[in-house]
Amino acid sequence: MGGDVRVGTSGWVYPPWRGVFYPEGLAQRRELGYLAGRVNSVEVNGSFYALQKPESYLRWGGETPEGFVFSVKGPRFITHMKRLRDVAVPVANFFASGVLALGAKLGPVLWQLPQNFTYEPDVLAAFFDGLPRTTGEAVAVARGRDERMTGREWLQTDVERPVRYAVEVRNPDFATAEFVEMLRDKGIALVVADTAGKWPFLEDVTADFVYVRLHGDKELYASGYSDEALDLWAAKIRTWRAGKNVASAKAGPAPYRRQGRDVFVYFDNDMKVMAPRDAEALAGRL
Repeated sequence: MGGDVRVGTSGWVYPPWRGVFYPEGLAQRRELGYLAGRVNSVEVNGSFYALQKPESYLRWGGETPEGFVFSVKGPRFITHMKRLRDVAVPVANFFASGVLALGAKLGPVLWQLPQNFTYEPDVLAAFFDGLPRTTGEAVAVARGRDERMTGREWLQTDVERPVRYAVEVRNPDFATAEFVEMLRDKGIALVVADTAGKWPFLEDVTADFVYVRLHGDKELYASGYSDEALDLWAAKIRTWRAGKNVASAKAGPAPYRRQGRDVFVYFDNDMKVMAPRDAEALAGRL
């Protein structure tokens, strides 16, 4: 049996999309709903720059159909400024900010590490071990938020669900079997990031799901994907969905999963309005 496949874009609020992807005159407040009618998932990237509010997550959930899924990008304050050290309170603030208000629509949480972050196994292991693995645990963690969250926190979950994590690395120091094995041990997905050759391209499966970010294969954040490239990605996604591994995995194959794997794919080549076009084209192939 195969897993679920989710294909969408990284974010949805882009002025250049208006009148090109979004119909002329469409109100900004209706843009998410329009996108959600064309793809089945989206990556929240505003949470990378600033903590969002519970009302926002509730509104986004209400603007999208049943079965839609949001992946949420973890704050850069944790990854880029604190560099994963001494982050118990920032992680609590993140989970208190309303992420759990998405309920069944909450997908994986993405942690994107900066390019100058090298492989530090002790720091990484401590960070991963401190992450809540269920929504109930996330509520308990969120209760450790600081006073800045007073009056704007969300400290509840409707039912107990697993919380999944993916990590995107941008330093060649991470291209090691040791790092891959650490992620497999922790159950954290290694992001397959296509970055026009700028950052490491790693396709090792390290969790029960696969997380793909397509930033452009020729021009970072800008170039669109050709039919041939989309066919290639569709073939890889079918392989992962079936519980198998692509031949280009470098650190040894992950165990075959009879029940398959879920796959999340987000296009981040938004500068020239390629992301929604490519997401629709890839989804159509799948």
